[in-house]
Amino acid sequence: MSSKAPTTAVARPPKRLTDRKREDIVRAAVEEFRTAGYEATSMDRIALAAGVSKRTVYNHFPSKEALFSLMLEQLWASSAASVDVAYRADLPLAQQLRQLLMQKLELLGDASFIDLARVAMAEIIHAPDRAQDIVCRMDEKGSGVTAWIRAAIDDGRLVEVDPAFAGHQLEGLVKSFAFWPQVTLAQPPLAKAERERVADSAVGMFLGFYGRGD
Repeated sequence: MSSKAPTTAVARPPKRLTDRKREDIVRAAVEEFRTAGYEATSMDRIALAAGVSKRTVYNHFPSKEALFSLMLEQLWASSAASVDVAYRADLPLAQQLRQLLMQKLELLGDASFIDLARVAMAEIIHAPDRAQDIVCRMDEKGSGVTAWIRAAIDDGRLVEVDPAFAGHQLEGLVKSFAFWPQVTLAQPPLAKAERERVADSAVGMFLGFYGRGD
């Protein structure tokens, strides 16, 4: 009779105290920027909200500008990560594109995301030099939308077009309803039925122009 050795779960090593403090600082900074705006947020306020000393904050981040840049990177990362529909040759384009756009609309309906985007947009307009480098890095990374379009073109199911150009057009079809009115005019996020209407119309317009009769 054979016996099996008991399976031992591999526990992850606990986070170091310095790592936990850094995470607390970042969370506090995001909340302060979101609720108070860039100008009113100070390193003192961030330290107080994080429950650490001001020196600890400066040990992790040399300036408020560095924290703000990190916030912009996280904002972009949230947006990019929200669109993770990989192109599939065996599924209709309309089905895939609708799923992709509904994911994007779900993110754009998040109040915290809109608040952070509003703070970031205001600061980019107020001090473009401060945000220029980070915005350029965001543009260089591309998005899930562009990657999906490129894959569909390579598979011969969309006409030949610059994927980045077509991606900007598609984003515009969505954001004109579900981002810019909320960021600039403080309109409420779209309800589910409205999101579906925006997604369906964008899919129809996009594939009507770029599709090859999928």
